[in-house]
Order: sequence, then structure tokens, then C-alpha cells
Amino acid sequence: MNTTILGYPRIGARRELKFATEDYWAGRIDAAQLETTAAHLRRSVWTELRDAGLGAIPSNTFSLYDQVLDTTVMIDAVPARYRALTGLDRYFALARGTAELPPLEMTKWFDTNYHYIVPELTAGTRFRLADGSAAKPVAEYLEARRLGIETRPVLVGPLTYLLLAKPAPGSPDGFDPLDLLDPLVEVYAELLERLAGAGASWVQLDEPVLARDLRSRDVEALGRAYRRLGGLASRPKILLATYFGAVAPEALREIAATDVEGVALDLVAGPGNLEALASVGGLPRKKVVAGVVDGRNVWRADPARVRSAYAVVLGLADTVELSTSCSLLHVPVDLGTETALDPAVRARLAFARQKVAELVALAAGLDDAEWPDAPKAGHREPVRFDARRSDREARLAAQRERLGLPPLTTTTIGSFPQTAEIRAARADLRAGRIGEPAYVAAMRAEIARVIRLQEDLGLDVLVHGEPERNDMVQYFAEQLDGYAATEAGWVQSYGTRCVRPPILYGDITRPRPMTVTWAAYAQSLTPKPVKGMLTGPVTMLAWSFVRDDQPLAETARQVALALRDEIADLEAAGIAIIQVDEPALRELLPLRAADHDDYLAWAVGAFRLATSGAADATQIHTHMCYSEFGEILSPIADLDADVTSIEAARSHMELLPYLQAAGYANGIGPGVYDIHSPRVPTSEEMAANLRTALQAVPADRLWVNPDCGLKTRAYPETLAALANMVAAAAAERA
Repeated sequence: MNTTILGYPRIGARRELKFATEDYWAGRIDAAQLETTAAHLRRSVWTELRDAGLGAIPSNTFSLYDQVLDTTVMIDAVPARYRALTGLDRYFALARGTAELPPLEMTKWFDTNYHYIVPELTAGTRFRLADGSAAKPVAEYLEARRLGIETRPVLVGPLTYLLLAKPAPGSPDGFDPLDLLDPLVEVYAELLERLAGAGASWVQLDEPVLARDLRSRDVEALGRAYRRLGGLASRPKILLATYFGAVAPEALREIAATDVEGVALDLVAGPGNLEALASVGGLPRKKVVAGVVDGRNVWRADPARVRSAYAVVLGLADTVELSTSCSLLHVPVDLGTETALDPAVRARLAFARQKVAELVALAAGLDDAEWPDAPKAGHREPVRFDARRSDREARLAAQRERLGLPPLTTTTIGSFPQTAEIRAARADLRAGRIGEPAYVAAMRAEIARVIRLQEDLGLDVLVHGEPERNDMVQYFAEQLDGYAATEAGWVQSYGTRCVRPPILYGDITRPRPMTVTWAAYAQSLTPKPVKGMLTGPVTMLAWSFVRDDQPLAETARQVALALRDEIADLEAAGIAIIQVDEPALRELLPLRAADHDDYLAWAVGAFRLATSGAADATQIHTHMCYSEFGEILSPIADLDADVTSIEAARSHMELLPYLQAAGYANGIGPGVYDIHSPRVPTSEEMAANLRTALQAVPADRLWVNPDCGLKTRAYPETLAALANMVAAAAAERA
């Protein structure tokens, strides 16, 4: 039985790519040195997979930033404003912006915490294979071949690329990026011919968009695209890969009618793929790559489940190959580095390296070990609360009397830059070089400095800056029973931003307050209100590896009850504003509309369970960022937060009119500048964003804030941007 994977982490076991790229941005190394690191990482992955005994090895899964951005550059779909730049300057400008140019929009890759750079297309976009015979997929295929390793180049499929793209601002009404399918497919045809000429026998075209709801037009486009590519006289065999859910039978029928030789199906997130496969009569004369090992979670595969799925698929296809359900981009690299995990938890885990070994062993029929039970953390019986607050007007009156805030209230989202000194103090504490008292003193000094900076800037509502927090999820996970943290379980979120998702393995309880001491200290330093900062229950699940032995709704309730207790303790300490961040609310939304209502019922319910015990005079905030929120406008209102801050600068404030139309009547803080770029926007740019926002939101409900937290930024750009933001608010307020 052959084995393969659909992709592999590219950051390196020790985040080598992150550090090299950031060194390049800072001018400490040049482009050639960056490419040396990149080439080493590619070679190490290919050789590791070969030596592990994997049957078919993918290539072109490496990227300096994002695979969708790589596609945009490869097909020359670069907006005109960037064309004065070349090479890596252009590439990174598209992702991060420059002093003069804002970056392209960035949003979540389906229902994952990975972010991609959104293509921006016009009716006049002209595609071409920008690098000709040296195109990246060809170059990396030949690079592996020189090592004696045969690989399968991986491409973002043309349908997925266009359905994820957006019309450029100012595009005529009615323009749909899918209108560009035929010319784009011709570029893909040229690329496949070049890959065939280079010697590639297979190519993988990723079409995860097939797990979403599709229009009839989309299904027709799928068939048209792959009939054209399948009919090429000179091309590699095509593996059309889908993942993140089940493919609709009508799409599977279109694929069956083409000449593509293989189809990859996710049998973990999309168990319905077995039914869909049966409903179309199977895929005779095609290879089915069965995604039986979870590419998005860290639990070991259950051999019995794998054997059962394999047996079903074997009756519906001529050839079956075992694979991961999706790319392993979404899991850490190597469990072998984790020496401090509870052995009972560790026994159930597999990271990318271990998942490859699992596949090889499963295919050989060697993994017959007993399936270990999930460790438990002490069960907390469900407690029923009335998850309703007083009506909005009563809360608003009480909060106005207590807070006395001006219109166009200025604030930040929560975190301030994490300096080298802050990180060093945290590392010193872990290593035992300093004790808890010295660490606390260092954090208190940083909090005092951040409070003074905000007062000097003239911000209205302050934050303590979160110097003590390593990550907005991990920080809380380390203080809750039922969670485990890793030492080096890094996963790429976007570009060089890597996170260490904690592992939620058992029932959740809060043994003690988690944030109260820091928040109370910050509030003691200023007469201005300081926000208490918490991470919401949905985001705590979305950005963790979560147990799969009970419904997510029940796990979310457990986290919500812990947060409810924390909010009560913050109120008792005198904190008047508490922000419960839910940036992942949209991210976890199921890809199929038929599943939305159930998810939103428990997701909104968990947030309200966490926050509904707050007094009327306590102002509850939430924050969301970098997702397409159009499908959850009413649920955002249903959260009933007094103020919602939301990413808006990079998407040109496009959400606000729709949010108003959906009946949202509470406070709203659309981000007036993008923090994921080092660029410092002018005060006038931010004022223009505010004027746009004021067309949809009255001034007494409009808050002024950045798009997101400032943790990843440096202090000079942060202070300059915040000064411009305060000036913009003052000008519009006047």
C-alpha cells in the first residue's frame, strides 16, 4: 500500500525560516543568505520524508511567506501599484507593505488559524507564467531531483485561487474573479507542460474550496477547468486534492467525468466523503488518496478507524493510497523535542514527523498497538446560568455614568510590543536564572512604563500591555487544569508569525485567578479606565489542539465557566471594562451553511455564558480580526458585547454598512490602521478611515483603535502610529 502526505511544515524544527526572514527584513543578511536557509530547509524535508519510507513526496510546499501569495507572483497577478518593485522587495511588499504602500488583504485559510494573502484581481488582469521555465514549482522539482528524490509538485488549484480572490477596489459591479477562469487555466496548462518537460510524473492541484458550498457556476467551472487540463497532450498525471470537509456529490461527479488520474479526499474532517464517493458509483480508473491521518490535530490515528475507512474506499476505487487528511502545515514538526509533557498525554500525540511514521506503519499493517484512553482532568458538572444581561439602554446609561468617555473614544486592542528585555525575563524565569519576585518586578516596571506612554499619547481607555503573556491562548491554557503546553510545538500562523497551540486534553477548571493581579496593579497607576483582557471560549478552542472525545460545545462551556469566574474577580478588583477576545469566531464557522446554526448557537452561547454575569456598569468588549465576517453579522450582534472592535483597515471598512444593516446597535471599533505591516499610516489616512466609518456609525458609538494587538511591532513605529491615531480622532471629534 503506497503512502503520501499533502504537505509539510516549512518553518523548520527550530523556526529557522522565521529567524532568517526577519534577519533579511532587518538587513542583517542578504537575499542569497536567505535562500541558503530556504534551500537547506527544503532539502532537509525531502530527505527526511524519503528516509522515513514515505511513498510519494510532495514539493513546492515551501514558501517564504504564503502559498497563495506565491501563486499570485507566479502567474503575475500583481496589482499595478507594486510593479515598480522587483524580486523579494515586491514579494514582501505584497505581504507586509512598505512605507508608501499598504499590503494586500490577509485573511484566514478556510477554518484554520493559517492566514493567506488575498489575491486582488480586476477585469483587466492578464495572467502569464512570470518566470517561464524557471517557475518556482519547476525549479523546486528539479532541485529535489538533483538530490535523487522524485517529488510531486503541489499547486494551489485554479478554482480555489479565483474563488478566494477579491475584486480590486473600484471594480465594476458584477465583476467576479471566476470570470478569469479560462485565461488562468491556460497558464496552468503551460505550467503543467513545463513540469512534464522537466520530468515530473505527478502534480497535485489543491482545491480545498470544494469543501465549501458551491454555486452551480462553480461546479461547471470545476468541470471545465479539469477537462481542459486533463486533456493536455503533455502533462504529468493530476492528483486533484480536496480537504477540510466533504466534497458535494455534484462536484465529485464533475471530477469523475474528467481525465484526472487521482483524487485526494479528507476522511477525517469529511467522513461524508465516503458516502459521496458511493453516491457517484466510486471512481473507477482513478487513484483515491485516502486522508486517514489527521493533518490538523495532534492525536494519534486510531488504527481500527483507518482500516475501516480503507476497506470502504478499496471497494470504490481501483487504487487506494494512504495519506494525511490535509497538509501537515497545521501541526508542530516533532514530538521528540517535548520532554516535559505528561507521559499519559504524550502517549496519545503525533506531530508532523510522527504522523509520517504512522502512515508508513499503518500501510505496512504494523500499528496494532492498543489505543490509549484520553487522560481526564477531573470532571466539572455542567452549571446552568441565565446567559442574559440587562437591555442595552440600561447598560449604556450605567456605563456612561461610571466611565464618562468622549465620542470617538481611543484605545488599543490589548498587547504592546514584546521587547527583547521582556522575552529575556520570561526565559530567565523558565531557566531558573531569576526568581519569581525579580520577574514580577520586571513585569510591573514594564506595565508602569506602558501606562505612562498611553497617558502621554492621550489615549482614553488604557491597557496594561500584556508583558507577562507569551500568547493570548497559551497564557490562559497554562493556568487552567485540563490543558498541556509544549516547549517547541510551533505552528505557522502567517509569514514569520508562529504560535504554540496548547493541547486541551481533559475537563477544564480554573484553580485560581489568572489576570487579576496584573490588571489591578495597572489600574492603580492611572485614573483612566484600564481594560481587563481575556481570551474567549471559542478562540481558546480554535487556537488549541482540542480533545476529540466529546462535542466542542461541551468543551466550550467548560472554558466559558472558567472565564465567568475570572470576570467576577476582575469586577471585584475594580476593573470597569473587560475585553473578551473572540478573533476566531468566524474561523471555526463550518464550511457548509447547513452546519452554521448549530455551531453559532453554542459559540454565541459560550460567549454569553462567560460574560452575562457582569454588572450593567461593567463594559464588556470583544475583538475579532482577519476573517470574512459577512456570514456571521447577526451572530456578532447576538454576542451582545457593549463594544466590538474588528479588523477593517486592510479591508477598507467594507464590513460596517453590512453590520449596521444586520441590526448591530452597540459600540464598534473598526481598526483604523493595519498592525501587521511595519508601515506607519499618516494621521490623515486614519482620519479618512474614520470619516468612512462615520457614514455608517454615529460618533457616540464609534471607537478608534488599531486593527489588532501590537505585540509583534517595534516601539518606534507603534508610538508613531498611535500618535497619528490619537491626532486623527481629535481632528474628527472636533
